[in-house]
Amino acid sequence: MNVLVACEYSGRVRDAFIKQGHTAISCDLLPSDSTKGLHYQGDVLDIINDGFDLMIAHPPCTYLSVSGLHWNKRTPGRAEKTEDALQFVQLLMDAPIPRIALENPISCISSRIRKPDQIIQPYDFGEDASKSTCLWLKGLPLLVGTSYIKPRIVNDRPRWSNQTDSGQNKLAPSDDRWKLRSTTFQGIADAMANQWGNL
Repeated sequence: MNVLVACEYSGRVRDAFIKQGHTAISCDLLPSDSTKGLHYQGDVLDIINDGFDLMIAHPPCTYLSVSGLHWNKRTPGRAEKTEDALQFVQLLMDAPIPRIALENPISCISSRIRKPDQIIQPYDFGEDASKSTCLWLKGLPLLVGTSYIKPRIVNDRPRWSNQTDSGQNKLAPSDDRWKLRSTTFQGIADAMANQWGNL
């Protein structure tokens, strides 16, 4: 298949599909962190009509995630950026590609466009981590978990290695925290390539 991985700079999903024998290209405004495969640095809308069979899209969540929407009422211009982000998401969902998976955390996409088809967790894909990840699917089956990782129990609550005992993310504030948090877990990337690459 010809696979487009939109809004990905890490190359992780792209490389998982290449490993399975597919032609895959990632696209982002940022350069790729991986030099293994093809990467288009620019606007995904420049290449979205180039005859892809499958698109995995990771639109930026900064102005979509429910955890940050409270800033829309406090920061002038931020609500408009959320509207722009939603418009971009809709363009991705409406792309002329037969199979599409759009990935984002819990976000206003659910209330403003439509509810996700699936919410997955990295701990169901062999990763010792918790991060609710929504998938909006077109022409694709639900992703099936591959290997469950048990949590540690703290005060009768499950916690994984990326969480503090109180349930917060362990990553300390830094210039690249957003980048680290937005990188797709390898177990999820592999499952996408293994399961959706065989259709």
